Amino acid sequence: MKLKVLVPTEVFVDEEAIKVTAEAENGSFCLLPQHIDFLAALVPGLLSFERASGEELFLAVDEGLLIKRDQQVLVATRQAVRGGDLGELRRTVQEQFETLDEHERTCHSAIAKLEADLLRHFLEFGELMK
Repeated sequence: MKLKVLVPTEVFVDEEAIKVTAEAENGSFCLLPQHIDFLAALVPGLLSFERASGEELFLAVDEGLLIKRDQQVLVATRQAVRGGDLGELRRTVQEQFETLDEHERTCHSAIAKLEADLLRHFLEFGELMK
């Protein structure tokens, strides 16, 4: 199978793989070349793939989508980190990706406050125009 992992700025991985393992909301799953076409929403976690040589490689990935179609597996994610030590990659997922989620929540909260202030000002302006 051809595995491509895409992040917003680049093609992060473009390699042949005989097995791909990833994590979805309902647990881990494994894809082999003879499996049917498949679609999954990925959660932050580990993605591993095995080369024909038997070497297994690991990535820490943020949430994203995985699509298997024919002999191609495409993964689109916001962020990915390659590494060899599984403990280190697991910590990366917990620290970097969860910190990113906290920043997003803070940004969403700030935007909601700005929107509320804008609406309040429009209402006040409308009252002045009467």
